[in-house]
Amino acid sequence: MKLSTICYIDNGSQFLLLHRNKRQYDIHKDKWVSVGGKFEPGETPEACAKREILEETGLVAEKMELCGFITFPNFTQDGEDWYSFVYRVTEFSGELQTECPEGTLSWVNYEDIKDKPTWEGDNLFVSWVLERTPFFSANFTYENGQLMEHSVEFYKNT
Repeated sequence: MKLSTICYIDNGSQFLLLHRNKRQYDIHKDKWVSVGGKFEPGETPEACAKREILEETGLVAEKMELCGFITFPNFTQDGEDWYSFVYRVTEFSGELQTECPEGTLSWVNYEDIKDKPTWEGDNLFVSWVLERTPFFSANFTYENGQLMEHSVEFYKNT
C-alpha cells in the first residue's frame, strides 16, 4: 500500500500541472498531472503535500484545502493499492523553479486542462476540485492503463 498526495496549485485562473516527460520508466510518462507524491515515514498528509510542492515547484504552500480522498486499487504493476489525499492550494509563496526532475511545469488555464493527455479518472476528479464539490471519497480502478470503473461519495458538512 502506498500513501500519496495529489496537489492542485491554483492561481485563480490556472492550475500548475506537471508534464511527466523526463523519466523513461515513469508510470505517468507523457501525462499531465498535478504535483504531489509519496509519503515519507511519519509524515502527515499536509506535511507530505507541502514537502512535495516545495521539492517539485520551489513554491511554499500557504493555504491548502483538503478536497477528497482517492483509492487506486492494484495501480502499479506489482499490484499495490495507492491511497491519495487530494488538495487544492490557493495561497502560495516563493518563485516557481524552472527545473523539475519529474517533468515540465506549466500553468494551464482551467478550460484547457481536459485537453491535456492524462489519466481518464483525473479528468473526473479535477472537475470536482474546480467545481468545489463537497468532500469526496472515490475509487478508480485501472487495468493496463485503462479506467475500468469508478465510484464516488460526496460528503457535506451539516
